[in-house]
Amino acid sequence: MKTMLAGMLCMFAATAFNVPLKETFLTNPNENPPSKKTAQISLDNTESLIKKGEYLVTIAGCGDCHTPKIMGKQGPEPDPNHWLGGHPASMKLPKVNKGELSSWVLFNMTNTAAVGPWGVSFSGNISSDESGIGKWTEEQFFTAMREGKYKGLKTARPLLPPMPWPNYIQMTDQDLRAIFAYLKSTKPVKNVVPDPITPDKL
Repeated sequence: MKTMLAGMLCMFAATAFNVPLKETFLTNPNENPPSKKTAQISLDNTESLIKKGEYLVTIAGCGDCHTPKIMGKQGPEPDPNHWLGGHPASMKLPKVNKGELSSWVLFNMTNTAAVGPWGVSFSGNISSDESGIGKWTEEQFFTAMREGKYKGLKTARPLLPPMPWPNYIQMTDQDLRAIFAYLKSTKPVKNVVPDPITPDKL
């Protein structure tokens, strides 16, 4: 009833003051789609967040461990086709001399696998693929980075060395959101990273 009255008043005012009806007829504002300006602002904010995340991932050196290497002109460099894809499932490790582990922590040639007193750990796939973090929620990412939990699950095992998650506890919520947004925007790399190897199985 109120809508009908509002419409009638609008039509009367338009007629009385010679104003085009299309400029005065009232509609439900909730039915209007977002303006192009609002949509552009949202897009700009998302792109800005992703750009910040890319910057943080770069200066934090995430690709140093989470990306396998190829030989470049100046030595090993990150493989752009497997960016943040973690330790390749098809890459076999050489036999480990367990006698050295009392004094050394060792890395493989691509820097995606490390061996120490904890056994062998493999860098995770943090690309946007489902075998990476494609299905993760933001809450899972926060749990992984602040509590050191595998796949960001509260009941999961701890993240193993050399993942320096304690260093990231001081990151702000905005920093972590930016990193997560960037990781979700990366090229998906399908790669199921091997499970860790316990010391008794070396």
